[in-house]
Amino acid sequence: MVGVAGTRGKQTVRGMIKSMAVILAAAGVMYLFIPHDESADPVKAVDYRIELLTAQRAAPYPVLAPEGLGEGWKATTVSYKREKNDAWQLGFLDPDTQYVAIHQSTEDPKKYIPRVTQQAADTGKTQTVAGGTWQRWEGPKYDALVRTDGKVTTLVTGTASFDRLAQMAAALQSKKA
Repeated sequence: MVGVAGTRGKQTVRGMIKSMAVILAAAGVMYLFIPHDESADPVKAVDYRIELLTAQRAAPYPVLAPEGLGEGWKATTVSYKREKNDAWQLGFLDPDTQYVAIHQSTEDPKKYIPRVTQQAADTGKTQTVAGGTWQRWEGPKYDALVRTDGKVTTLVTGTASFDRLAQMAAALQSKKA
C-alpha cells in the first residue's frame, strides 16, 4: 500500500509539471504571435465635448473647461453627476504626465474640498490667476487651487505643480449651453 501511494504522488507531481510546461509553451507562443506595441501610450485620450455640453445644459452653474492649453495636454477622464450635487470632473495629463483635474460642485465646500483633494489643507495663501483669486491647498497626494463663487466650488487639483495648476485655471472658460 505504501508503494502505491508513493507512485500516485509522483504521478500527480509529474502531471502537474507537464501541465505547467504546456501552459508556459502556450503563453510563449501567444506572446510571440500576438502583436503588441510597447512604445504605445497606455493612457487613452477621451473626447469630452458631449459630456461638457450635457453638463453645461444641466448644471445650475457655469461649467468650466479649458480652452487653448497648447500641446501636450491630454484629457483622460470626464463625468457629470447631477445626482451627486451637480458634480463635474474633467481630468488631464499635463505635458509632464502629471495629473490635473477640474472639479465643480454645489456640495458643501467643507466636505467637498477635502474629499476631492484627498485631505489637502488650506495653506491660508492665495494666488491670483487670470484676474481671479484662488486659495492654495496642499496635501499628501494632491495640491489644489480652490475658488467658491456663490453655491459652486471650483477646484483645479492634481499631482502637478502649482504653476501647472495655475496654467489650467487660467485656461478655464464657461459657455452656458
